[in-house]
Amino acid sequence: MRKIDTCISYFFFASILLFIGCSSPKKRTMEVNASAYNSVKYQTSNEPNLTAFGDTLKSGMKAIAISRDLLDSGLNHNMEVSIEGLEGTYLVLDLMNRRWTKKIDLYMGTDVEKAEEWGNQEVTISWLPPNNNSD
Repeated sequence: MRKIDTCISYFFFASILLFIGCSSPKKRTMEVNASAYNSVKYQTSNEPNLTAFGDTLKSGMKAIAISRDLLDSGLNHNMEVSIEGLEGTYLVLDLMNRRWTKKIDLYMGTDVEKAEEWGNQEVTISWLPPNNNSD
């Protein structure tokens, strides 16, 4: 009987260690400059609804473009991002021109006036990086 109890104890202990090793990644936060953009040719390209990742934008979507340096910070295509002061989450669906750093662009459909009203603001963003047990 003692051997069975010892085996059960080792199994229980190993299960706890495995569970701890598979815990959720820590939420990351960062302050960035946030501007806004629209699906209009003069702001983007000849295909203003097509993103750098190949997604098609539609008015009403909660999407953002990120500066390419943020890819090194753990942000990537289709990740959900919370923006302090704004409701809900936004999906990373586009990339900005290489000249920008530490910056996001909020997608505002074709409402240019709304984008101009937003202007440029400093915001705090947060996201959960993928769980690859490297943290």
